[in-house]
Amino acid sequence: MKSNQLKKLFTQYKMLALLIAIALIWSFFTWHTEGGFITPRNMSNLMRQMAITGIVACGMSLVIIAGEIDLSVGSLLGLLGGIAAVLDVTHGQPLPVTVLAVLAVGLFIGLFNGYLTAYLHIPSFIVGLGGMLAYRGIVLGVTDGITVAPVSPELVHLGQGYLAPQLGLLLGVLLFAVAVFLTYRQRASRARHQLAQAPLWRDGLRLVLIAAVLAGFVTTLNSYEGIPLPVLLLLALLAVFTYMTTQTVFGRRIYAVGSNMEATRLSGINVKAVKLWIFGIMGLMCALAGVINTARLAAGSPSAGTSGELDAIAACFIGGTSMRGGSGTVYGALIGALVMASLDNGMSMLDVDTYWQMIVKGLILTLAVWVDVATRAGKR
Repeated sequence: MKSNQLKKLFTQYKMLALLIAIALIWSFFTWHTEGGFITPRNMSNLMRQMAITGIVACGMSLVIIAGEIDLSVGSLLGLLGGIAAVLDVTHGQPLPVTVLAVLAVGLFIGLFNGYLTAYLHIPSFIVGLGGMLAYRGIVLGVTDGITVAPVSPELVHLGQGYLAPQLGLLLGVLLFAVAVFLTYRQRASRARHQLAQAPLWRDGLRLVLIAAVLAGFVTTLNSYEGIPLPVLLLLALLAVFTYMTTQTVFGRRIYAVGSNMEATRLSGINVKAVKLWIFGIMGLMCALAGVINTARLAAGSPSAGTSGELDAIAACFIGGTSMRGGSGTVYGALIGALVMASLDNGMSMLDVDTYWQMIVKGLILTLAVWVDVATRAGKR
């Protein structure tokens, strides 16, 4: 009985459990680094590291929700980042041309992966596995197996630039205003349809917590240099993807395809087109992550993105995306990305051996999938 109650409680408050887990992880590393982990400089580095995985996780969450998987994203990230470096360094292309070209290539490759999966009926696991090998080979050919550097200052600014502190404060106020507006609209909508309302104090407490998190986030980053531009991009993507998955027909169709593909097809929805565009979006996210990664490193490396697919998939599973499809959120995947980045950052600060880092991350991925299986079993 207690086991079932615990499963039900965890299912209902999964995001809260993740936030508590992050607090415990941060407390552990802060204690063992004598406060070094939570310094503004390290927090800024942590957020910047998390942004790369987070951008890929935005696309990966849609792929997994639709009941598919893409193992090629790490290699594709490396390939697109290498193309950005070659266009910038070798061919001297302006930044807008470089970014648009990389986005176009990413979209094309993503749609190609989607076509192979949706229309040629090749399992996405095999398409991803083949892409993982092929794209890594192509990036070695594009870069001649050497690091392409130095990239232009304009490109570097995308990965290493900061938002001015005054603009960071304004952003924090705007985000809180959006949270208040959405809460008000939700309550008004439920009242209009005569649906049960959550207690007012609960929404008020949630807004207070949001205000506290935003204040801490902006204050901490502003005390170093400001909000990193990759983090700003990630926040924009969070808003776009959350709106798309919750407020658009296409978003609802993604969940429908993952929940019951045959029933969705029989209802008249073009399942193949939905899957095609999901992989196209995944390609765009890899392009953005590749450009930002090259900008952050100020060079195009043939080894960039190695194991990136594992971090993105782990972030989605940790954030509550079900491996069976049909369930998950983008903001949950980003919280999962923060968990992974926090572990990477903290263990690196403690000089933990690489093999132990891999073991810990593997165990956490296994635990996340087990939790998904256990909580879903508790619902039946």
